[in-house]
Amino acid sequence: MSVGAVEQQGARMRADACRNRARIAAAAREAFVEHGADVPLDEIARRAGIGNATLYRHFPDRRGLIRTVTLSVLVRTAEQAEAARDEEPSAFAALRRFVHAAADERIGAVCPLLSGWVDPRDPEFAAARTRLERAVSDIIDAGRRSGDLRPDIAAGDVIVAVTQLARPLPGTGCGGADRFVHRHLDLLLDGLGTPRPTELSGSATTLEDLRRLQGEYR
Repeated sequence: MSVGAVEQQGARMRADACRNRARIAAAAREAFVEHGADVPLDEIARRAGIGNATLYRHFPDRRGLIRTVTLSVLVRTAEQAEAARDEEPSAFAALRRFVHAAADERIGAVCPLLSGWVDPRDPEFAAARTRLERAVSDIIDAGRRSGDLRPDIAAGDVIVAVTQLARPLPGTGCGGADRFVHRHLDLLLDGLGTPRPTELSGSATTLEDLRRLQGEYR
């Protein structure tokens, strides 16, 4: 076999491996949402359409698979926030696009898997979280300056609300809950916009408030 043929074969093998890894992560995300972090890995392999050996070759243990899934959700959600911020004509349109995209990423169901399975101090997680927080903060700040968004909210309010509203009801699959999730997100958006905001109790939740709260429970 020629050198060129060997290189082509190697490239195909790498491409196949990348596709399999992506299929496993996508199947695992949906399985975790529906059944929790303890779903049998055999079930994830079945959903991905691969053999058990292929799954274990990519992910020898459950913790590694959960880390990959949760990190990929955080990264993609951050990318969605940045794209909305950079491409939409107004801050309110950017916020609307972002919250619905975040729900589609299953962020409200997957993020709880971080607890007990993933080290929140992991540098890659910290970088993805910072990236997401920065993009959401940019959207909120722009909306308050333009008058699109009410002045008494902060990025933490949006992140908490989206995470909570995007979480499926107990015992329900993620797909069946989508129509309720997106409806409730629209109600949330109406409450965040102007010009007729109702008076909110308490004060705006900042990202620092969230970090302080997380620190109290560690």
